Amino acid sequence: MTDNVSVIGAGSLGTAIAQLVSSNVHKVFLHAKRQEIVDDIQNTQRNLQYYPNTLLSDNIQPIYKYGSDIHPEIIFFCVPSSAVRTVASETKAMIGPDTILVSTAKGIEYPSGKTMSQIIYEETEKHPVILSGPNFASEIVLNMPTVTTIASTEPADNEKVKQALTTEEFRVETTSDVVGTEMCSILKNINAIAYGICEGMNLNENARFAVLNKGFQENKEIITRSGGDPNTVDGYCGLGDMALTSISSQSRNHTLGILYGQKITIDEESSSILFEGKKSVMAIKEICQQNNINMDITEFVDAVLNHQKSPEIAFRELWRKMV
Repeated sequence: MTDNVSVIGAGSLGTAIAQLVSSNVHKVFLHAKRQEIVDDIQNTQRNLQYYPNTLLSDNIQPIYKYGSDIHPEIIFFCVPSSAVRTVASETKAMIGPDTILVSTAKGIEYPSGKTMSQIIYEETEKHPVILSGPNFASEIVLNMPTVTTIASTEPADNEKVKQALTTEEFRVETTSDVVGTEMCSILKNINAIAYGICEGMNLNENARFAVLNKGFQENKEIITRSGGDPNTVDGYCGLGDMALTSISSQSRNHTLGILYGQKITIDEESSSILFEGKKSVMAIKEICQQNNINMDITEFVDAVLNHQKSPEIAFRELWRKMV
């Protein structure tokens, strides 16, 4: 059994991961950026901000921010993609020579075009294990049947993280295809926005799923040209996560697409809602342009989100390219 694990970020996913691994490790340190979350967990054994009805395990210890005297065997980064660089830098004092890092953020930095694993390596000089879906935190915290994919070129790291995560209900698939797994987690958000736009426009289901299928095909080309394995797109972190994120009403990026399909613009800063797919669209578009990769779905989403093109006009332009 792993001695101790740190989970950076006490939001919905971080709390769910902490609850999940608590049955497999001696101590789980749950690091929160807000003191009130720490106080709530200490006083009620619940994260009242995210899961007020879920009693957390006894061996989860909340901590405000980071402690240099803590040297966990595994650190899960469960923060939005926009915060990964800052958090990775701030937690360097916690990272020992044998610490395994796990990246859960699904996004790509813009305008640098760097993935979360590249950012974490730049800040810590450690290559993280990639954790991808299909996962919703709200189901993980309730111990519902779930499968996830983790990716690392180091088999020992994969195995250690798998042991920490695996339960009777939570199953873990391992792969060495870091590029493909991470790119799947980025591209699925773009697919979810595209599908949401079509739903918001009240398009028929034949058209919606044709768009989803075209996105699936383009994902394979993008991942292949990026140095990943196209077969990864067929797996849980590929088709499974893309379908979950595109269709489910729990998906933020699906919801974002619906709103834009209805011509409702969201101010992310004032709403405090984070849509990780929005900046990914711009970054992936640049990557595809630089490498002459077909990207009809990305262009469709970019036109609606970032260039205020009418969703009906953008869809008609996309539809002419379908076959």
